[in-house]
Amino acid sequence: MATNMIKLVQECLPKYLQLARLTHQKEVELCIAPSGVLPVMNFLKNHQQTQFTNIVDIAGLDVPARQNRFEIIYNLLSIKQNARVRVRTYTDELTPIDSVTSVYKGADWYEREIWDMFGVMFTGHHDLRRILTDYGFEGHPFRKDFPLTGYEEVRYDEEERRVVYEPLELPQEFRKFELASTWEQFPAYNTQAEEQAKQLDAGGNETKNDSDKK
Repeated sequence: MATNMIKLVQECLPKYLQLARLTHQKEVELCIAPSGVLPVMNFLKNHQQTQFTNIVDIAGLDVPARQNRFEIIYNLLSIKQNARVRVRTYTDELTPIDSVTSVYKGADWYEREIWDMFGVMFTGHHDLRRILTDYGFEGHPFRKDFPLTGYEEVRYDEEERRVVYEPLELPQEFRKFELASTWEQFPAYNTQAEEQAKQLDAGGNETKNDSDKK
């Protein structure tokens, strides 16, 4: 089935298909040009020999070293054929991708999540707004150049009874740890351990002297 489907896509969509292969799990993976998102999705859903009628997920990937740093990955399921297919395409920070909500209604929130987390725009989406972060949030958290601490602190203010944004303040200053000699970091522990060792040695010597006298 998988091999036949790859041949079918290669014959029917050579204009958009850039790579077709089988994964280690024997699943079909198609790499397509960005302009082929809608034609390929329509084909995979409606062709009699594919019938990938369910969209399981849409994922995003950020690789800043690439010219087209963002990768969009569509995971489709065909109950009729008992098969899965993964479709991958790519874009940059400014070029939008065609929305597939006209083909798969379930793609609505997936595309909103990718816009929210990565900043990838989808042409034709009827309601492309944030879905996980607050509407006043700045930036896109899943981008590799987004700082781990974020830019602002978002919290609920009890006095104002609303969510407030404040400049980020870390709870402690940056500290440099020297870990070349582990135990030197714990002088109190060393002192206590030395005293216990001396007491044990003293007790052992006293016992030995008592036995010698007997």
